[in-house]
Amino acid sequence: MIITKAGRRMFPAMRVKIAGLDPHQQYYIAMDIVPVDNKRYRYVYHSSKWMVAGNADSPVPPRVYIHPDSPASGETWMRQVISFDKLKLTNNELDDQGHIILHSMHKYQPRVHVIRKECGEELSPVKAVPTGDGVKAFSFPETVFTTVTAYQNQQITRLKIDRNPFAKGFRDSGRNRMGLEALVESYAFWRPSLRTLTFEDIPGITKQELNVVWNNVKLNK
Repeated sequence: MIITKAGRRMFPAMRVKIAGLDPHQQYYIAMDIVPVDNKRYRYVYHSSKWMVAGNADSPVPPRVYIHPDSPASGETWMRQVISFDKLKLTNNELDDQGHIILHSMHKYQPRVHVIRKECGEELSPVKAVPTGDGVKAFSFPETVFTTVTAYQNQQITRLKIDRNPFAKGFRDSGRNRMGLEALVESYAFWRPSLRTLTFEDIPGITKQELNVVWNNVKLNK
Protein backbone atom coordinates (compact mmCIF):
# COMPACT_ATOMS: atom_id res chain seq x y z
CA MET A 1 0.00 0.00 0.00
CA ILE A 2 1.47 3.34 -1.07
CA ILE A 3 1.95 6.04 1.57
CA THR A 4 3.21 9.58 0.93
CA LYS A 5 4.04 12.72 2.89
CA ALA A 6 1.02 14.53 1.47
CA GLY A 7 -1.31 11.59 2.04
CA ARG A 8 -2.49 8.92 -0.41
CA ARG A 9 -5.91 7.28 -0.62
CA MET A 10 -5.99 3.57 0.06
CA PHE A 11 -6.43 1.47 -3.04
CA PRO A 12 -8.19 -0.83 -3.03
CA ALA A 13 -10.49 1.02 -0.65
CA MET A 14 -12.08 -0.90 2.18
CA ARG A 15 -15.86 -1.34 2.04
CA VAL A 16 -18.05 -3.11 4.59
CA LYS A 17 -21.66 -4.18 4.93
CA ILE A 18 -23.20 -4.36 8.41
CA ALA A 19 -26.26 -6.26 9.61
CA GLY A 20 -27.93 -6.82 12.98
CA LEU A 21 -27.88 -3.26 14.33
CA ASP A 22 -30.75 -1.71 16.23
CA PRO A 23 -32.52 0.28 13.45
CA HIS A 24 -33.39 3.11 15.87
CA GLN A 25 -30.06 3.33 17.69
CA GLN A 26 -27.46 5.90 16.61
CA TYR A 27 -23.95 4.64 15.81
CA TYR A 28 -20.53 5.92 14.84
CA ILE A 29 -18.52 3.92 12.32
CA ALA A 30 -14.75 4.43 12.46
CA MET A 31 -11.56 2.81 11.24
CA ASP A 32 -8.05 2.67 12.60
CA ILE A 33 -5.00 0.79 11.35
CA VAL A 34 -2.74 -1.06 13.77
CA PRO A 35 0.62 -2.85 13.41
CA VAL A 36 0.48 -6.59 12.80
CA ASP A 37 3.75 -7.17 14.63
CA ASN A 38 6.86 -5.39 15.88
CA LYS A 39 8.93 -6.00 12.75
CA ARG A 40 10.23 -3.97 9.83
CA TYR A 41 10.35 -5.64 6.40
CA ARG A 42 12.24 -5.49 3.13
CA TYR A 43 11.39 -6.89 -0.28
CA VAL A 44 13.81 -9.46 -1.72
CA TYR A 45 13.62 -9.10 -5.48
CA HIS A 46 15.31 -12.34 -6.56
CA SER A 47 12.81 -14.41 -4.55
CA SER A 48 9.85 -11.98 -4.76
CA LYS A 49 9.26 -12.25 -1.02
CA TRP A 50 9.00 -9.97 1.99
CA MET A 51 11.59 -10.70 4.68
CA VAL A 52 12.04 -9.39 8.22
CA ALA A 53 14.68 -6.65 8.24
CA GLY A 54 14.70 -5.74 11.93
CA ASN A 55 12.60 -4.31 14.71
CA ALA A 56 9.73 -1.95 14.01
CA ASP A 57 10.20 1.81 14.20
CA SER A 58 8.89 3.69 17.22
CA PRO A 59 5.06 3.91 17.49
CA VAL A 60 3.33 6.72 15.61
CA PRO A 61 0.64 9.03 17.05
CA PRO A 62 -2.78 7.32 17.13
CA ARG A 63 -5.16 8.31 14.36
CA VAL A 64 -8.78 7.31 13.75
CA TYR A 65 -10.84 7.86 10.62
CA ILE A 66 -14.44 8.63 11.62
CA HIS A 67 -16.80 7.91 8.76
CA PRO A 68 -18.26 11.26 7.60
CA ASP A 69 -21.85 9.91 7.81
CA SER A 70 -21.44 9.37 11.57
CA PRO A 71 -23.47 9.36 13.67
CA ALA A 72 -26.37 7.69 11.86
CA SER A 73 -29.12 5.23 12.71
CA GLY A 74 -28.62 1.51 12.50
CA GLU A 75 -31.21 1.47 9.74
CA THR A 76 -29.13 3.92 7.69
CA TRP A 77 -25.90 1.97 8.11
CA MET A 78 -27.50 -1.38 7.28
CA ARG A 79 -29.02 -0.31 3.98
CA GLN A 80 -25.76 0.84 2.41
CA VAL A 81 -22.27 -0.36 1.67
CA ILE A 82 -19.98 1.65 3.95
CA SER A 83 -16.94 2.85 2.05
CA PHE A 84 -13.68 4.19 3.45
CA ASP A 85 -12.50 5.43 0.05
CA LYS A 86 -11.66 8.93 1.34
CA LEU A 87 -9.28 7.73 4.04
CA LYS A 88 -5.68 8.74 3.35
CA LEU A 89 -2.38 7.30 4.55
CA THR A 90 0.78 9.28 5.25
CA ASN A 91 4.29 8.73 6.60
CA ASN A 92 4.47 12.32 7.86
CA GLU A 93 4.52 12.10 11.65
CA LEU A 94 3.79 15.86 11.85
CA ASP A 95 0.68 15.55 9.67
CA ASP A 96 -2.07 18.01 10.64
CA GLN A 97 -4.62 16.95 8.00
CA GLY A 98 -6.11 14.05 9.96
CA HIS A 99 -4.55 11.36 7.78
CA ILE A 100 -3.65 7.94 9.22
CA ILE A 101 0.08 7.99 10.07
CA LEU A 102 2.05 4.81 9.28
CA HIS A 103 5.68 3.75 8.88
CA SER A 104 6.91 2.51 5.52
CA MET A 105 7.96 -1.16 5.21
CA HIS A 106 5.71 -2.31 8.08
CA LYS A 107 2.69 -4.60 8.10
CA TYR A 108 -0.68 -3.24 9.22
CA GLN A 109 -4.21 -4.43 9.91
CA PRO A 110 -7.25 -2.17 9.33
CA ARG A 111 -9.97 -2.39 12.01
CA VAL A 112 -13.57 -1.27 11.65
CA HIS A 113 -15.30 -0.06 14.82
CA VAL A 114 -19.06 0.05 15.44
CA ILE A 115 -19.74 2.45 18.33
CA ARG A 116 -23.05 3.31 19.93
CA LYS A 117 -23.49 7.09 20.00
CA GLU A 118 -23.52 7.45 23.78
CA CYS A 119 -20.26 5.47 23.90
CA GLY A 120 -18.60 7.70 21.32
CA GLU A 121 -18.50 10.95 23.27
CA GLU A 122 -14.72 10.65 23.57
CA LEU A 123 -14.22 9.53 19.96
CA SER A 124 -11.54 11.69 18.34
CA PRO A 125 -9.42 11.52 15.15
CA VAL A 126 -6.27 11.94 17.28
CA LYS A 127 -7.04 9.53 20.11
CA ALA A 128 -7.29 5.77 20.37
CA VAL A 129 -10.79 4.35 19.86
CA PRO A 130 -12.63 4.08 23.20
CA THR A 131 -13.31 0.60 24.56
CA GLY A 132 -16.09 -0.95 26.60
CA ASP A 133 -19.71 -1.95 26.22
CA GLY A 134 -21.29 -0.64 23.07
CA VAL A 135 -18.02 -0.65 21.13
CA LYS A 136 -17.07 -3.50 18.84
CA ALA A 137 -14.03 -3.90 16.59
CA PHE A 138 -13.86 -6.07 13.48
CA SER A 139 -10.76 -7.06 11.53
CA PHE A 140 -10.10 -9.40 8.61
CA PRO A 141 -6.77 -11.14 7.89
CA GLU A 142 -7.17 -10.69 4.13
CA THR A 143 -6.95 -6.91 4.56
CA VAL A 144 -3.42 -6.94 6.04
CA PHE A 145 -1.04 -4.89 3.91
CA THR A 146 2.58 -3.75 3.80
CA THR A 147 3.29 -0.03 3.47
CA VAL A 148 5.69 1.24 0.82
CA THR A 149 6.63 4.56 -0.76
CA ALA A 150 6.97 2.84 -4.15
CA TYR A 151 5.64 -0.50 -5.36
CA GLN A 152 8.17 -3.30 -5.07
CA ASN A 153 6.57 -5.65 -7.60
CA GLN A 154 6.01 -4.62 -11.24
CA GLN A 155 3.03 -6.93 -11.66
CA ILE A 156 1.29 -5.32 -8.68
CA THR A 157 2.09 -1.92 -10.18
CA ARG A 158 0.43 -2.84 -13.47
CA LEU A 159 -2.57 -4.39 -11.78
CA LYS A 160 -3.20 -1.39 -9.51
CA ILE A 161 -2.77 1.17 -12.27
CA ASP A 162 -5.26 -0.68 -14.40
CA ARG A 163 -7.92 -0.87 -11.70
CA ASN A 164 -7.41 2.39 -9.78
CA PRO A 165 -9.83 5.13 -10.98
CA PHE A 166 -7.31 7.77 -9.81
CA ALA A 167 -4.49 6.36 -11.98
CA LYS A 168 -5.89 7.22 -15.41
CA GLY A 169 -2.85 9.31 -16.25
CA PHE A 170 -0.60 6.25 -15.97
CA ARG A 171 -2.60 4.08 -18.33
CA ASP A 172 -1.53 3.34 -21.85
CA SER A 173 -4.66 3.29 -24.00
CA GLY A 174 -2.92 1.13 -26.57
CA ARG A 175 -1.86 -1.57 -24.13
CA ASN A 176 -2.70 -5.13 -25.09
CA ARG A 177 -5.76 -5.90 -22.97
CA MET A 178 -5.53 -9.65 -23.50
CA GLY A 179 -2.03 -9.68 -22.07
CA LEU A 180 -3.12 -7.80 -18.96
CA GLU A 181 -6.19 -9.96 -18.43
CA ALA A 182 -4.01 -13.07 -18.66
CA LEU A 183 -1.79 -11.54 -15.95
CA VAL A 184 -4.78 -10.79 -13.75
CA GLU A 185 -6.24 -14.27 -14.18
CA SER A 186 -2.98 -15.79 -12.92
CA TYR A 187 -3.43 -14.24 -9.47
CA ALA A 188 -5.67 -15.88 -6.90
CA PHE A 189 -6.08 -12.59 -5.04
CA TRP A 190 -7.85 -11.13 -8.09
CA ARG A 191 -11.03 -12.98 -7.19
CA PRO A 192 -13.34 -10.88 -4.99
CA SER A 193 -12.92 -11.57 -1.30
CA LEU A 194 -16.04 -11.80 0.82
CA ARG A 195 -16.01 -12.71 4.48
CA THR A 196 -18.84 -12.92 7.00
CA LEU A 197 -18.05 -13.03 10.69
CA THR A 198 -20.52 -13.43 13.55
CA PHE A 199 -19.70 -12.17 17.03
CA GLU A 200 -21.28 -12.47 20.47
CA ASP A 201 -24.07 -10.03 21.14
CA ILE A 202 -23.29 -6.67 22.70
CA PRO A 203 -25.87 -4.10 23.78
CA GLY A 204 -27.54 -2.54 20.79
CA ILE A 205 -26.09 -5.01 18.27
CA THR A 206 -28.04 -8.24 18.29
CA LYS A 207 -26.42 -10.28 15.54
CA GLN A 208 -23.21 -8.80 14.26
CA GLU A 209 -22.33 -9.75 10.75
CA LEU A 210 -19.72 -7.66 9.04
CA ASN A 211 -18.96 -8.40 5.39
CA VAL A 212 -15.84 -6.96 3.85
CA VAL A 213 -15.36 -6.36 0.16
CA TRP A 214 -11.71 -5.77 -0.49
CA ASN A 215 -12.22 -4.31 -4.01
CA ASN A 216 -10.84 -7.38 -5.79
CA VAL A 217 -7.19 -7.08 -4.83
CA LYS A 218 -5.36 -8.51 -1.82
CA LEU A 219 -2.81 -6.02 -0.59
CA ASN A 220 -0.10 -7.95 1.21
CA LYS A 221 1.94 -8.54 -1.87
